Amino acid sequence: MLNYTIYPIGTIEKSSEKTVLRIYDKYLEGLSKIEEFSHLICYFWFDRNDTVEGRSRLKVHPRKDPDIPLHGVFATRSPLRPNLIGMSICRIISIRDGMIEVDRTDALHDTPIIDIKPYIPKSDAVPDAGVPNWIHKPWPKK
Repeated sequence: MLNYTIYPIGTIEKSSEKTVLRIYDKYLEGLSKIEEFSHLICYFWFDRNDTVEGRSRLKVHPRKDPDIPLHGVFATRSPLRPNLIGMSICRIISIRDGMIEVDRTDALHDTPIIDIKPYIPKSDAVPDAGVPNWIHKPWPKK
């Protein structure tokens, strides 16, 4: 079995006021022309779930809702999975000095960013994609 090393390119800074993708200085050159896009895809590492138990979970209730039957983790966006990669599509609000303010992400504060890519509607959107009925169900109240 091969092992891979993932190098974070920055961290997510999240507060009640805003969400910022802070890109490390050594990767700033890679942001050239990103401002030409309105949205980006942020890939991050669910670092708080990096446990043997979390990585070995293969079935979960989507959205942690016990009323939805168990699904394989690959049929969900659960943070419990063998490789703890998460992603959010974010609208870019501003970019300054390696700080990309975005509208949202479901990652937590100080989550490591492992990559960002521009959102390209022609290749990233699938207008006629099929989804199961539970996707339309409201999220459970906490």
